[in-house]
Amino acid sequence: MRRVLRVGLSLLVGLALAAGIALLVAQSFYEGAGPLDEPRQVVIPRGSSTGAVAERLADAGVISDPRVFHAAAVATGKNRRLRAGEYAFEPGISLRGVLELLESGKTVIRRFTVPEGLTSTEIVALLDATEGLAGEIEEVPPEGALLPETYHYSWGDDRAQLLRRMQSAMSETLERLWEVRVEGLPVASPEEAVTLASIVEKETGIADERPLVASVFVNRLNRGMRLQSDPTVIYALTKGEEPLGRALTRADWQVEDPYNTYQIDGLPPGPIANPGRAAIAAVLDPLDSDYFYFVADGSGGHAFARTLDEHNRNVANWRRIRDGEGD
Repeated sequence: MRRVLRVGLSLLVGLALAAGIALLVAQSFYEGAGPLDEPRQVVIPRGSSTGAVAERLADAGVISDPRVFHAAAVATGKNRRLRAGEYAFEPGISLRGVLELLESGKTVIRRFTVPEGLTSTEIVALLDATEGLAGEIEEVPPEGALLPETYHYSWGDDRAQLLRRMQSAMSETLERLWEVRVEGLPVASPEEAVTLASIVEKETGIADERPLVASVFVNRLNRGMRLQSDPTVIYALTKGEEPLGRALTRADWQVEDPYNTYQIDGLPPGPIANPGRAAIAAVLDPLDSDYFYFVADGSGGHAFARTLDEHNRNVANWRRIRDGEGD
């Protein structure tokens, strides 16, 4: 009887020891460093089964054995809480870390930056070419309806939804800036402000020049002078659908089109691009100047003039620089 008890006790001790060893091994697999040797991003598609997730992670080198991942996910109950999306895995991430990350839903946040002055057609083309977005855009928004800035999105987000965010951002920005506009502006509505801002945006890429360029156009409108802006002629010829691809000619300035500000009085019927916040702000609060003209100065900026004679001298100087006759 004693011998039977000793044998039984020995078996129990052995089983407990084996269970302890098994637990340590399992814990080592669960919490030990994984095989990933460099940072890697992996997309988990919507509707993926636990097995499919395991295979995708193994193919990416994040885990070493899909069966161990599957077993760990089931044992911890996390298999029911794994979330789709794009995840960034750090080198050596443990099995536990992988499961906790997939459970958290902390996906990679991507950035989509819209430069100021693009047309709506160009912005839609950028969206169509952006990796990670889903869905199609059925209709190009009106010119001037989108706010250029940086937008964040996650893998699988809808393109049309991101486009709507741009429209909402423009509406909200325009509403705030319109409320604090200065008095005496020659624009009667927020929409006209966007139209003038789009011209300012296309005329200069220098941030500090926007309020000064805006002052020139405001002065001309208040004086009853035509805007005579080359970017409006380009838009008259292309409607923003493609680059002109050549320099403007004198014949282009004679084109009869409601967007050609060499031929029409006042503002064109709508924006020629999507202006940024700074350009809109410049139009609604321009510098106080007595300039009526400007031309490129050869350095990337512009030379401003009060009189036509002064402007003509600036134009002659620009032509000498352009033709390589001056510094």
